[in-house]
Amino acid sequence: MKPFVLLASRSQDVAADAEYAAMLAYGGLRPEDLVRVRMEAGPLPDLDLDAVSGILVGGSPFDASTPQDQKSAVQVRVETEVSALLDEVVDRDLPFLGACYGVGTLGVHQGGVIDRVHAEPISAVRVTLTPDGRADPLLADVPDAFDAFVGHKEACRVLPPTATLLASSPACPVQMFRVRTNLYATQFHPELDVDGISTRIRVYREYGYFRPDEADAVLAGVRDADVWAPPRILAAFVRRYARD
Repeated sequence: MKPFVLLASRSQDVAADAEYAAMLAYGGLRPEDLVRVRMEAGPLPDLDLDAVSGILVGGSPFDASTPQDQKSAVQVRVETEVSALLDEVVDRDLPFLGACYGVGTLGVHQGGVIDRVHAEPISAVRVTLTPDGRADPLLADVPDAFDAFVGHKEACRVLPPTATLLASSPACPVQMFRVRTNLYATQFHPELDVDGISTRIRVYREYGYFRPDEADAVLAGVRDADVWAPPRILAAFVRRYARD
């Protein structure tokens, strides 16, 4: 099988390694089937897109809506490299699934408006499919409404003109969209289970998603969540697009 590529940008090893492990587990992938590129660590290498099954993008501490003059040099570099890569990925309609930061990357690239109007605290929220979502083959194995883990300071307020809305939640109207036939972005995390989000709560307690003294309450709030459906989306993506 041609490998998938995970574009990651978490500088904290604990969170980065847990994200990679979750992508492997819920994607049903072996380590040799998923090449991880840690974009925050250095320039994006040349990728032979003919030699890959598809692209996955993990979450990120970067916010696309941060004013340009307040972004770090690393964030500016990563965004520039990803935008250039998306030029070719979109042109090819190459399979792409971006989780959380995927909305910021693909959404901005396609002309959507990403800002802080529809931020959601770290929690499990109810996500509902649109009629287009119900008809999308990637969502065939999930119910019309399901719980998913979120935690984001920004979201897509205006859908890109090229995008089809697939899922929404009460506080965040754009939870998932598709561009062309094979490019997807989710605001929720299809790779996260309770252990995974608990790790991130601990790692990012000082990053402004909640007050540091609220960490125990945030952990308690996710502990009993029944978030079983979103990983099916990741598995469906791998099944649909894996190629020899």
